[in-house]
Amino acid sequence: MVALDSSDHLVRHFRQMLLWPLQLMQIDDEERSHWQLLEAVDTAHLWSRVEDEFTADPAQFQERHYKEFVSFLPYVQRFLYGESRGARPRINDGTPGESALRVYRRHDIGALRVILRAGDPPLVLKVAHVDLYFFDDVDVAMLNTEVTADDLPLSTALDLMYRFGRAYPTTWDEYGNGVHNVWSAEWLDARGEVLVASDSGNRAKYLEFACQYRAAGTAAHWAYLVQPLVLDAADDEGLLRYRQIAYHRMPLMAFLALDDPRRIADADWVRLGLIASVHPDEPMPHNDPDISAFFARYSFDRYWSGTSDGPNTRFLCSGRVLSVIGDAQSAYFLDTERGLLSQFRHQYFMLFLIAHFHQAALLVFSDRLVDAIHDLDMHDRNSIRRFRGRVHASFDSFLRFTHRYWFNVLSEHPHMQALHRACVRHLGNDSLYAEIKEELRDMSQYLDSDSQRRQSTTVTRLTVVTTFSLIGTVATGFLGMNIIDEASAPISARLLYLAATVIATAVLTLFLVKKSRRLSDLMDKLSDEKLPPSRRMPVSSIGRRGDE
Repeated sequence: MVALDSSDHLVRHFRQMLLWPLQLMQIDDEERSHWQLLEAVDTAHLWSRVEDEFTADPAQFQERHYKEFVSFLPYVQRFLYGESRGARPRINDGTPGESALRVYRRHDIGALRVILRAGDPPLVLKVAHVDLYFFDDVDVAMLNTEVTADDLPLSTALDLMYRFGRAYPTTWDEYGNGVHNVWSAEWLDARGEVLVASDSGNRAKYLEFACQYRAAGTAAHWAYLVQPLVLDAADDEGLLRYRQIAYHRMPLMAFLALDDPRRIADADWVRLGLIASVHPDEPMPHNDPDISAFFARYSFDRYWSGTSDGPNTRFLCSGRVLSVIGDAQSAYFLDTERGLLSQFRHQYFMLFLIAHFHQAALLVFSDRLVDAIHDLDMHDRNSIRRFRGRVHASFDSFLRFTHRYWFNVLSEHPHMQALHRACVRHLGNDSLYAEIKEELRDMSQYLDSDSQRRQSTTVTRLTVVTTFSLIGTVATGFLGMNIIDEASAPISARLLYLAATVIATAVLTLFLVKKSRRLSDLMDKLSDEKLPPSRRMPVSSIGRRGDE
């Protein structure tokens, strides 16, 4: 069968889902979580809470929701959908736990109008969803943007996948236009009115922001989409602040239905799988190991027969990209209730979301540890105390993350297992997890050893004080003798003696504590039988200088 050029293919149905991981900065209000604060500061009512599909009326529970639910193992179900609602109450308070996910959705965004390159006609895509995901106990938010279009040339779809979904431009051409991003992007409302336009051509803005704040600024159309969240480095007022923690190219999922996917050229298969790193216009670098072994590393052909009888559905997974390409003539492939399109939007999206949530959470832990080390001043006791508190808090959070969110197997379905393993492997989540765990263990061991050292020093000092105090205690308490017999003296005289004794004892004790290290060294020398008698009594050195 002859392979066709990408411009000769027509994508009957195109769907792209972008995930933008954001690090949420910690808030001072310990009583409220980030999503509760969102509800409080969202005065324009841009976001509304999305309740899950588990309604009180079973008649409203759709089959696609059921298939999504049963695709995952029980511990993943509890993470995504909350605890089971059994007739027997829970042991603690009888209240079933809610899902660890909180989802909010914008309803004012109706469409996206993009111009891919200067001089190209505008392309209008329907916006299916703009969702913001929050997670319990983890300062991470994930923005999910889903756009759709029909009857696109494959070359246009590839260019759209490559260019759209960049948080900021990385470089500009001689005319001041962004090189890798779309030439123009506009969010439209339901009436087609422009809500905000991109500003990638404003090179001076991005250069000035990076120079002033040492952070990359966010493109205007993406900054608008996450309002009222504001970039932490900017001077904008806002209680909900975020940092960009990953590569500026947002992870994406793509669904493409073509008339005959068997006629796609190998170069276009590579671009569909590695679109985040392979420019649609550049010649194919065949000497690149990722290119030469592309089908073995990134292609999953469980549902690919390569014959006219089908099925001809191919999955491509490179970590940052998950593409599903299939036959537009197959009713099952485009079925939104039971077919591949339904699974793409539900099961596979959740799989992709969890993998990138894991990576984002681990990057947040790494960022916290770097900040803790950066702010540590070994000569400042307050800094050491703050460092100890931050490390213990990070260790506690990491422990909760491990037992609540970290799992290596999501489903018993072989294909979902394979896709999840590939996504995790290409993202490097396992090695990143091991690295963060080792760093936390090293810091925890350092704090434990430092605490033991301080305790040992304290015990040594107390031992020295006790030893030298023993002389006076034995001398004055021998056989219960009293050197000064003032039992019959007036109460004022006895109180005076008591005060003088307390003051003298306190001064002597403080002096012994101050010189405890020198006295400890003296005791070591006195007990060292290898030293000559002349070197065992360095009494004059006790008061030469204080302890460090």
